[in-house]
Amino acid sequence: MTGPGAGDVAGQARGDVAVDELKDAPVTVVGIGVSGAAAARALLRLGARVTVVDAGDGAPAQAAAAELRAAGAVVELGGLPTAVGPARLVVTSPGVPPGTPLFGAARAAGVPVWGEIELGWRLRPAARWLAITGTNGKTTTTEMLGAILTAAGRRAATAGNIGTPVVTAALAEPPYDTLAVELSSFQLHYTETAAPVAAAILNVAPDHLDWHGGPDGYAADKARIWMHPATIAVGNADDPASAALLASAPGRRVTFGLDPATAEVTVVDGCLVDRAFGGGPLVAVADLLAGPRPDGSAPGGPGPGRHLVANALAAAALARADGVEPAAIASALAAYRPGAHRNALVTTVDGVRYVDDSKATNPHAAAASLTAYPSVVWIAGGLNKGLAFDELVELAAGRLRAVVLIGRCADEIAAALARHAPDVPMERAAGMDDAVEAAARLARAGDTVLLAPAAASMDMFRDYAERGDLFAAAAGRRGQVGAAQGVVPPGGQSRGG
Repeated sequence: MTGPGAGDVAGQARGDVAVDELKDAPVTVVGIGVSGAAAARALLRLGARVTVVDAGDGAPAQAAAAELRAAGAVVELGGLPTAVGPARLVVTSPGVPPGTPLFGAARAAGVPVWGEIELGWRLRPAARWLAITGTNGKTTTTEMLGAILTAAGRRAATAGNIGTPVVTAALAEPPYDTLAVELSSFQLHYTETAAPVAAAILNVAPDHLDWHGGPDGYAADKARIWMHPATIAVGNADDPASAALLASAPGRRVTFGLDPATAEVTVVDGCLVDRAFGGGPLVAVADLLAGPRPDGSAPGGPGPGRHLVANALAAAALARADGVEPAAIASALAAYRPGAHRNALVTTVDGVRYVDDSKATNPHAAAASLTAYPSVVWIAGGLNKGLAFDELVELAAGRLRAVVLIGRCADEIAAALARHAPDVPMERAAGMDDAVEAAARLARAGDTVLLAPAAASMDMFRDYAERGDLFAAAAGRRGQVGAAQGVVPPGGQSRGG
């Protein structure tokens, strides 16, 4: 394996430490966010002498610092040390770059540097993990897998990048039978000994390249998810980068994908089928996401897009790798509903669907949404992460009714449209209300107004959730106006998706 991850682990291994050696040992935790604070609390439970450091000193950091000090930790805000001092171990939050001087000092002194994920694994190394990574689709697939495990009667939880820190789940009492663990490339970079029962790479597209030092480093860190021969490696046969990494996996290799000619867990005659673990037919594609919404309304709208079918295949493959029966997979996938801001239908007005995929923060994610609908008025733009839009626009050009651009990278997307879709009408909007108003004016009955920005949100919004909420609110107001004027949208209004 090449890239930043491989060299760092070699340095860590020289000064390894066991969890049962941490009582009374000095440990430095880098970062006071969700995962760092959780790691600090876990280490305090082990009896370690914990110092938490963070470069920030804003109100959230101050509040977290007060709680950790009350629990017995020393907390230093406003900068990171450059020397490792007496620490026997350094535990880092995932977003801290590997070039941070403290980590270089630790490796030079033979002090191991673990991520919170590594700590969580070492707290309970006999745990059963089913792990998921990829540029896009991680959270949806992890949620699907968690639902499958619950339907199978297991005491299970979703953890990792999905929200609940792994160390918190690892210390739960009674212990969980199985964890569905979402792992980002940042988290995997600092992982050394974790060995899931099975692990999937959904896809690999350029992202976070500055952090990883380039595409090779990014891909190498993704591949760390199945670095142990005991892990069943599950790769996407439809994604060349995932398939390429799978070819070098040291353990058993299994493929999933939409093409039955290349994949073992696949779609045959409109049904998800397991040809890898002997499960046979699992669930009809038409039954995916077919259950009622939380509010009791019917799903409505088109069937699941290709990306959701692919996510379901990956979740099913991981579940079958750990012996889950097909009936549990079928019932869970039929009842599953995607989370907020992930291709969620928020309303239908005058025959136009309004879909919130604010979570599509890069071109690869936006492509999955755009290809799920035949005719789209696309709301796009935001804070670009150094990625190109040409391939996305070229792929979607035939589906675009019109485009409404927002945010800092509007000019970059406009340039790509001029090159690859010059006949598609395009407007610019100053904010989300203006964008939805323009999209509604450009849309026709049967179209989908799709918020799939292909960029991050922080230039105009607090986060992708606020961006999606404002889109949904603006679309909802259009529905209320239509209802007040006596307009009944075909199929009625629906919310949730």
